[in-house]
Amino acid sequence: MELYNSFLGNSPHWYKKTILAFLVLNPFLLLIIGPTATGWLIIGQFILTLAMALKCYPLQSGGLIALEVVLMKMTSPETVFHEIEGNLEVLLLLVFMVAGIYFMKPLLMFIFGKIFIKVRSKIVLSLLFCFISAFLSAFLDALTVTAVLISVFVGFYQVYHTVHSSPSDYSGSNTLDKEELSGETLDQFRSFLRSLVMHGAVGTALGGVCTIVGEPQNLLIGEKLGWDFMQFFYAMAPITLPVLASGLLTCVLLELSGKFGFGAKLPKLAKNIIESFLIDEDNNRSKGEKYALIIQAISAVFLIVALAFHLAPVGLIGLTIIVLQTALTGITDEHRIGHAFEEALPFTALLAVFFVIVGMIHDLHLFKPIIQSVLEQDKSMQPALFYAANGVLSMISDNVFVATVYINEVKTAFDSGLITRKEFETLAIAINTGTNLPSVATPNGQAAFLFLLTSALAPAIRLSYVKMIWMALPYTIVLGLVGLMGVVYFL
Repeated sequence: MELYNSFLGNSPHWYKKTILAFLVLNPFLLLIIGPTATGWLIIGQFILTLAMALKCYPLQSGGLIALEVVLMKMTSPETVFHEIEGNLEVLLLLVFMVAGIYFMKPLLMFIFGKIFIKVRSKIVLSLLFCFISAFLSAFLDALTVTAVLISVFVGFYQVYHTVHSSPSDYSGSNTLDKEELSGETLDQFRSFLRSLVMHGAVGTALGGVCTIVGEPQNLLIGEKLGWDFMQFFYAMAPITLPVLASGLLTCVLLELSGKFGFGAKLPKLAKNIIESFLIDEDNNRSKGEKYALIIQAISAVFLIVALAFHLAPVGLIGLTIIVLQTALTGITDEHRIGHAFEEALPFTALLAVFFVIVGMIHDLHLFKPIIQSVLEQDKSMQPALFYAANGVLSMISDNVFVATVYINEVKTAFDSGLITRKEFETLAIAINTGTNLPSVATPNGQAAFLFLLTSALAPAIRLSYVKMIWMALPYTIVLGLVGLMGVVYFL
């Protein structure tokens, strides 16, 4: 009994029983229905663990399923290591870049705090967050931009929560009753933060699809075609620019309509708290803190320049940021530095577990029938079919992996003389847009979305797996359809 109680801790009993049932049944399913059907069922099981991230962190439940996959020889440790090796840059980015952003929190709070206070219109504020995220993601990695968003919103929520949970009433320009900060006001504040962070998260996908450095799969596709930064941008522009415009328009319409969980305004009480906090911060900032802000600003400029010109792999740039900021601001205590890594490491471990599932997909060739069936169709239909197939698969699997599989198959077809250079380029554009745009439908499709879902911010603002899917739905429909129309009519 004690073993059962300890298993997955405080997770719901139905969830514990479900995971145990999966672990018991999977070996029998492998024997009865074969590896292919079992593989697809295990993908579904893993998605369920992600969907229940607020009840149980997916590393434990998803990790047990992943371990069983290896034990059942549906993939091998060598394949998993190969997948991790191929995505080492992403893992290093998570470990070091997110930690680097941690030391820039005061600067981020200062900048975004000013935006929060100065911009009165929620529509303009939402549009700003969406556009800034898109612009930054065109040059920076989406995970980096998402880490910035998480840091900012966690900061604002902590300010509110500190006042809400303090033993005495907040005393600033006026006195606030604790009850006023609970209930409807707190729910509205959470809803306000949810809408802004979702606009920002979708913005990372809008910008990431535009340039060769926007997403890891873009680099891979550009490399296969021999495209540089501008060639990639111009090739994608007929699709990506209309998609960007329609995404920003969707942002405005969602805030105007108030549908799909958007439209919530910043409660006046919350605004007063944050405004008072920021004013107090400005008035009480010491010389050392002002100096630290200058160092952080210089580090931020260096970060953007280094990433834009690819002076080094992203993770190593993040490590450089950590070294510079801690050395120049006098942070030499090991424990203080250690806090910077707390946010990213659980997700880094989860991503490594995810690569077990990716390895299984690779070893069992689960996507191969889909690829072959598309290549057998009429050539005029192939771009649209590639876009749709990539889109659907990227909703449930790693879009880097999906892009890798598809672009390699197309490159093989080109090398074999089955398709022309023009057809190769057309299909490559369809693959890039297909793996980037419809994948916003679920947290599985975008690593940045998954990072947001499993961050400390998600439970604070009540952002669940289902809630993310619901809020992303209008974006999924608009981006998916506009992207498809672009592939059909502009390529």
